[in-house]
Amino acid sequence: MRFDFFRLPGAGSADGQGDAPAAGKQAGGLGGGDHDDELLAMHEASGYVRYALQLDHQQRVKGYRMAWLATPGSEPMPDPSSQFIALLDNICRHLNPARTGWRLGRLVLFLDVTVDALFLPELQSLPPENIVLCMGIADLSDADTRSMLLFLREQGFGFMLRDADALPADPELREVISHLDVGDGDAERVARVREDQPPGGAPVQLVATRVESWQQAAACADLRVDIFVEGALKHPPVKEGADALQPESVMIVRLMHMIQRNENVRSIESALKRDAALTYRLLRHINSPAIGAGVEIHSLRHAVAMLGYAPLFRWLSVLLATSNRASAPFMTKKAITRGRFVELMGQGMLPAGEADNLFVVGMFSLIDQLLGVPMAEVLAKVQLSGAVQQAILAREGVYAPFLALAEACETDGAQAARLSEALFVSSSQVNAAHLAAMAWSQEVDAHEGGV
Repeated sequence: MRFDFFRLPGAGSADGQGDAPAAGKQAGGLGGGDHDDELLAMHEASGYVRYALQLDHQQRVKGYRMAWLATPGSEPMPDPSSQFIALLDNICRHLNPARTGWRLGRLVLFLDVTVDALFLPELQSLPPENIVLCMGIADLSDADTRSMLLFLREQGFGFMLRDADALPADPELREVISHLDVGDGDAERVARVREDQPPGGAPVQLVATRVESWQQAAACADLRVDIFVEGALKHPPVKEGADALQPESVMIVRLMHMIQRNENVRSIESALKRDAALTYRLLRHINSPAIGAGVEIHSLRHAVAMLGYAPLFRWLSVLLATSNRASAPFMTKKAITRGRFVELMGQGMLPAGEADNLFVVGMFSLIDQLLGVPMAEVLAKVQLSGAVQQAILAREGVYAPFLALAEACETDGAQAARLSEALFVSSSQVNAAHLAAMAWSQEVDAHEGGV
């Protein structure tokens, strides 16, 4: 049974701009013509895109380490080469489509590769300054691949040496390596590596890839070492806000209440004018490519005329999520990505008017982490519909399956496969929606002054 059978008449793709196409023929891809697509489909590995977040010492997202998780029980199990090609295909389709180009701004993708993968033309079609290839010392030291390594490095690709205690002695190979995996970020190991780097050259960027607690993360931050954070790692401790929302948050909640009560636009505009900075941020969001209004909007009244109240509530929820400056920046991005993913997965299965509710369900499932206020208190102040609250508090109701799928995609690929099957959606649709949501959150982040 295919997901298309549940699609409502006239429903679009999982992303309004075609970034997450419906089941059936996929756009773009590694090939070009129909014949190439057919050949690819014969060998395409079924599975899910997995990723870890690359965070700097301020817990800002700098990139993603992406991998492929084959669908549990796949027969036959795809070989590593097929899995990497499947991952690369998804990246090319949804993060670097021909019509738009690279969609993640300055964010970097870390990809674990074999020697054979270096020669794939599709890999070389990606923007080199945004790609770091992760390899072991044996593959990097292979004399037969040295010329290709030097060529790719000259083009701008980065290389991370993994599973090594120190930088290699070979000076030419040192010129190739831009990043070094420092395991759990042990302070002595970090110090040795930094002392071993010659003065005057470009410093090798250190990344702790095996961080298992936020205590380790804090130690790495003190050393100015980036970290990879897996989805399975619990969220960082919430910085409690004395059970009170911050002033900007209070203003946003007040505006959300006014919209829920369908108050006169003049009253809402009057309240918003009391905070010029908030007005500016709201209009920046509304005019961002992420919303695609089509014309430049200069005032709240114009926004209501063009979009209606529901999208305004949605964008106020984004502003609420970003209103606590003490929260970890990566958690904000995670919440926005989750909200968009939940919305995209629900498109075509629920009425079009549910899109904003789906987005709010995903966003608000992390709102207590973002505001440092208990969930029950936030929901008491922002009076969401019963169905939305049911999904957030009890993981029940019509929106709950989509939220559960979003959470599983972040932490447990096997569970994601089971939940996808229950919703009659394919892994390719889930991957398309997830990558489209990541790109969309980057557009939102860019308009908040991020990377």
